[in-house]
Amino acid sequence: MLNNLKTWYHRKNLKDSNFSFLFDAPPGNEVVCFDCETTGLNPEKAELLSIAALIIRGNRILTSKRLELFVKPTSSIDENSIKIHHLRHCDVKNGLDSTEAITEFLNFIGSRPLVGYYLEFDVAMINKYLKSMIGIPLPNKQIEISGIYYDKKQKVIPQGHIDLRFDSILADLKLPKLSKHDAFNDALMTAMIYVKLQHTRKLT
Repeated sequence: MLNNLKTWYHRKNLKDSNFSFLFDAPPGNEVVCFDCETTGLNPEKAELLSIAALIIRGNRILTSKRLELFVKPTSSIDENSIKIHHLRHCDVKNGLDSTEAITEFLNFIGSRPLVGYYLEFDVAMINKYLKSMIGIPLPNKQIEISGIYYDKKQKVIPQGHIDLRFDSILADLKLPKLSKHDAFNDALMTAMIYVKLQHTRKLT
């Protein structure tokens, strides 16, 4: 009931009918895994630098159906930020402006559910731009992989400490670790975790 009211409210407040497809029925067996690199960790102050997304269909990660965008920030990139994601001003100076990037992102994800790790931050970054563009935040269903992992792990160690760090989850699921703080690699590793969790009945 609450979800229906929220959907109705968002649809009513959509400022641009060109994006009404966000409310279409999603493909039954598809989700989108995405990740952002930003100039900082505070969504209110940070700017987007890159967005990567890929489609998961059933248990297949469709790397051929991927989105990789660089976004040109309006201010200089902090030195400490560069040490994390290795994106310098010269790497993004020819990137899209934020409106173009968000538009491409929306057209790519459609109405599919969104999958991520620390997804709340990435969604908050998108919403920062989206609300002024179309009047609403992302209406897509959101799936947090650390939540799925926690629920499965808790069945095995209900009173124990569950390590939800990204690297720890990868290691526990015996998945390869790619170079981190690259939006596409982070999205791909997150997608591998999601698929593994969806098809693993019990974690040891």
